[in-house]
Amino acid sequence: MGNMKKNILKIVAFLLIAIAACVGIYFLPPVYSRLSWRVDELRTRIKYALNPPEQAIFVPQASTPLALPTLTVTPLPPTPTLTPDCGAACFTATPTPPPTETPLPSPTPTPLPLQAKLKGVKHEYQHWNNCGPATLAMALSFWGWEGTQTDTAPVLKPNDRDKNVMPYEMAAYVQDHTNLRVQIRHGGDLETLRRFIASGFPVLIEKGFEGVDFDGWMGHYEVLTSYDLDDDSFLAQDSYQGPDKRLSGPDIYANWRAFNFIYMIIYPAEREAEVMALMGEQWDEMANWQFAADKAKAETTTLTGRDQYFAWYNLGSSLTSMGQYSQAAAAFDEAFRLYPSIPEKTRPWRMVWYQTGPYFAYYFTGRYQDVIDLATTTLDAMNEPVLEESFVWRARARAALGDKEGAIADLNQALKVHADFRPALDELAILGG
Repeated sequence: MGNMKKNILKIVAFLLIAIAACVGIYFLPPVYSRLSWRVDELRTRIKYALNPPEQAIFVPQASTPLALPTLTVTPLPPTPTLTPDCGAACFTATPTPPPTETPLPSPTPTPLPLQAKLKGVKHEYQHWNNCGPATLAMALSFWGWEGTQTDTAPVLKPNDRDKNVMPYEMAAYVQDHTNLRVQIRHGGDLETLRRFIASGFPVLIEKGFEGVDFDGWMGHYEVLTSYDLDDDSFLAQDSYQGPDKRLSGPDIYANWRAFNFIYMIIYPAEREAEVMALMGEQWDEMANWQFAADKAKAETTTLTGRDQYFAWYNLGSSLTSMGQYSQAAAAFDEAFRLYPSIPEKTRPWRMVWYQTGPYFAYYFTGRYQDVIDLATTTLDAMNEPVLEESFVWRARARAALGDKEGAIADLNQALKVHADFRPALDELAILGG
């Protein structure tokens, strides 16, 4: 009996050592980079099988009367005491030129060539969960930048489990870590993409992505480097699907809608006049938001189903960036009202991962409980809660309702997800946490 116990103890000890060795090997960088995504995928499939995220529905408790007259630009309100998380509504990559009586140049009306193809982008397949850093590295490579996603990722997403890199974070990287300049605009169209490519500027876009080997709809970045008017196609440098991925113009446009037709232009300082001429009136950021809002508003009346949901969401995002929070909240209410009518398999349930406009609109109209409920719905539907923006906004709303302890807990959680995340640090300083 004594020998049997000793043998059992030896076996247990051996198993523990083997497990510890396997764990140690797993976390070796070369092994971790190859296997971690498979472990995450397995965990995700188990979580989503038990709690299908497409069934999570956010229903606003309050509502803002839907009154959307002809849109007009209004001045942004004074900066609030709470530090915004610098989403699309508060980030400016380069200073907006002051108002001037001289009209900005209009886009060149010259006919486009039938084909245009830019060479020089170094294609790079993304590491696990690394679309943003890889795509930005590709876009920068066209201008002679010699880094890779191993350079961009530590800055853009210090936590490799972070589910999203915001466009403003990518623009900030260009501004702070290269000698290039960058502009982000919304409300684009295929003609705009072609004109930039024909003029020698690759275009980075963010669009919806689905139908591959993952669960449901998600966001995805691509660099467009070529077009062909004969078959209405583009070539994309895609970090997931490979180099020179041929895409039809209509498919790009349909998937691009989910992100308010956003496009990013990176360029050297000496070519800024060309970029300004190509953008024309869109060079002025507030005029661009007005244009994008008008476009989205028109689409809310002509589209149906999921596309109509995107149109209302885009309208809310544009109005938020114009400081028109009440109208923005009404637009988001319409989007969330439509959401349950979208078939479950095609619901864009990751939407708030990428676009946080509803948090701005609801918070700055005093709808704090809706901010809390939306953040909670978003975080609970994830395989792991790793959205620092959602934690910060829920903290702000909790603080506004007097729940200081809950707010501090959320802010600390945001910092676990993204160490040194400035908005979380600023809010903790305000709360004395």
